[in-house]
Amino acid sequence: MASSGRVQVHNGRVRARRVDPGMVIFGGSAVLLMLALALMVVLPLPWMIRSPGPTLDTLSDVEGESLISIEGADTYATGDGQLRLTTISVTGGPGRNITLFDAVGGWLRPDRAVLPRELVYQEDQDPDELSDFQVAQMNASQEFATAAALQELGYELDMTLTVAELMPGLPAEEALEVEDVLTSIRPAGGEKTELSTFGQLIAVLAAQPPGTGVELEVVRADTPTTVTFETSPRPEGDDEPGSLLGVWLSTEVEEFPVEISFDIDQIGGPSAGMMFALAIVDLMTPGELTGGIKIAGSGTMSIDGRVGPIGGIQQKLHGALRDGATWFLVAEANCAEAIGNVPEGLKTAAVGTLGEAVAAVEAIADGTASALTSCETVLAQDA
Repeated sequence: MASSGRVQVHNGRVRARRVDPGMVIFGGSAVLLMLALALMVVLPLPWMIRSPGPTLDTLSDVEGESLISIEGADTYATGDGQLRLTTISVTGGPGRNITLFDAVGGWLRPDRAVLPRELVYQEDQDPDELSDFQVAQMNASQEFATAAALQELGYELDMTLTVAELMPGLPAEEALEVEDVLTSIRPAGGEKTELSTFGQLIAVLAAQPPGTGVELEVVRADTPTTVTFETSPRPEGDDEPGSLLGVWLSTEVEEFPVEISFDIDQIGGPSAGMMFALAIVDLMTPGELTGGIKIAGSGTMSIDGRVGPIGGIQQKLHGALRDGATWFLVAEANCAEAIGNVPEGLKTAAVGTLGEAVAAVEAIADGTASALTSCETVLAQDA
């Protein structure tokens, strides 16, 4: 039977020493383990890690300049409170790889999320194009926040409503064309409404059940045109009243009566919209909206004041607590993700509109926050 061994020379004599096979196996396993560990450190994986990013007080100064500057209207001191926008940091996006070692570290931390890259990014997405897109989203969020805040404060804004995309299979697809500009709407049996704001269109549609015939006046290629079709039902699970037009609209404000600018760099995406709008309302309203309390939040802002969902709510909650916030405003559409992921020491309130967000901050400031809507309540109502 063959055996493993090594040869030794002792006093001029050659001796063969037997080596334990278990030691050979152990030694081989150690080498394999070391190789596996090395691969964990260097082997790139198609995953990404989301972690809490920096937060920023939208009422603060940046290097001596106000983050939000307002000209053409009175502004007021906001006190010691804060309205902090929240962000996420991403490792492993386009052009950047993570390893299994990185992923294990992410799995072990409650404030991290390890996700397949394709859930967030398109395959082979160019990093420069992605950065440009995120900057464009940030710019749009600032414009929408400005429009929503000014309307919340009572300003009337003239807007142009343009068809940006047709929803396949809905009646509007046969009547409207991309780049049609909407100028008026008349529901069957109702009165004609001239359209100068997005809110006017929403108000008319909110009173019409699905299948209502509507007459729209539009400008198509510089020519006034009238079209008729039926409204469409709202998506399943949407509890808002009324019906939909059945198209995606782009909305542009003709001219802002107040000049509002933002001094912010290195942050992209649309999710700061709600906190920008809240800061504008605070700056343009006498008194201290926050009551000296540090309040954070995250949510997109539509031009008509609706708060939309964002990504990375779990990481943003942890980032807010880390930076001293005691309250967090959660977009209602993010409630399912927020429940069970709120770190100890942070309280939350669910909001669906800018008006609700303003009311929530006021309630937190005056000590009546117990009456605020919770995410549990939102989900119970949707069930």
